[in-house]
Amino acid sequence: MEDKERKLREKHITSAEHSTPLSLGEGHGGEAAPAVHSTPLSLGEGIGGEAAPAEHSTPLAFGEGQGGEAARGEANKINLLFSTRGDRKLLSLYFCAGCPTLEGTADVILAMQRHGIDMIEVGIPFSDPLADGPVIQSAGTVALKNGTTLKKIFAQLKAIKDQVTIPLVMMGYLNVIMHYGLEDFFRSCVESGASGCIIPDLPFKDYMDVVKPIADKYDIRVIMMITPETSEERIRFIDEHTDGFIYMVSSANITGAQSNFGEAKQAYFRHINSMNLHNPRMIGFGISNKQTLESAQQNAAGAIIGSKFVTLLNETKDPDRALDLLFDALKK
Repeated sequence: MEDKERKLREKHITSAEHSTPLSLGEGHGGEAAPAVHSTPLSLGEGIGGEAAPAEHSTPLAFGEGQGGEAARGEANKINLLFSTRGDRKLLSLYFCAGCPTLEGTADVILAMQRHGIDMIEVGIPFSDPLADGPVIQSAGTVALKNGTTLKKIFAQLKAIKDQVTIPLVMMGYLNVIMHYGLEDFFRSCVESGASGCIIPDLPFKDYMDVVKPIADKYDIRVIMMITPETSEERIRFIDEHTDGFIYMVSSANITGAQSNFGEAKQAYFRHINSMNLHNPRMIGFGISNKQTLESAQQNAAGAIIGSKFVTLLNETKDPDRALDLLFDALKK
């Protein structure tokens, strides 16, 4: 395992000033990897250049979040959420840690929980976000200017760990995580209360050979993404070898709000539904209003929203106000 991790580390960590993640054609075992609403940091700048801490050894009913605290040590919070939701449709939100303010990450998370959000994706900012739309790129730039680092993110999450009852999912690129240290990363997830992670450019073979054994050791779910271009064979393979949920990307475009999901996307949603996969699915990318939200809810366990919320948060600088405005937008 140590030799495999070393090879993976050598493969993805470079000393370039602007180290870039795998090309979009290389993610997830050779499928067209989706553009994602997460932003990692290139090595040599901020997060990428830091060492792991030494101490590391129905329509949505707004306001109805997961509720009761997950039984610690008994079940991963992601699995618990999906196993106890019944017919209720879930809502997950993404935000970029450290934006709009460095110290505001905890406030954003706690505000989401108060407003009934079921799951939160905590984005790791990146200096060269090739796959992201302008909204997420801008958020990452703000976070980096604010001095955000992965070490600081984990420290902020750890400080509110006992207050957070809903699943947190870390979202960042592989080179950042490998530089931090793969085992240190998953250990930090446990110590800070995170239940899963999304690594968009992680090749599936590397996931199976190197990442999955370590993630399983710490009971952290590694969430895989599928797009309309992902083959049925690949989807079934992902479903067989992952746990938690599958992130179903509405398109292979970069992130950003959309006004509607056309027939082609609806057909894609219906096709995935017909496959009767083992894992529940969450649909993300482009959800910003009632039409796109209801379409996602009708075809999956729930919806993931990124750019729309990030825009409102940046405009208001107030997570409670941003959430109120988001709920208003999702009713129109």
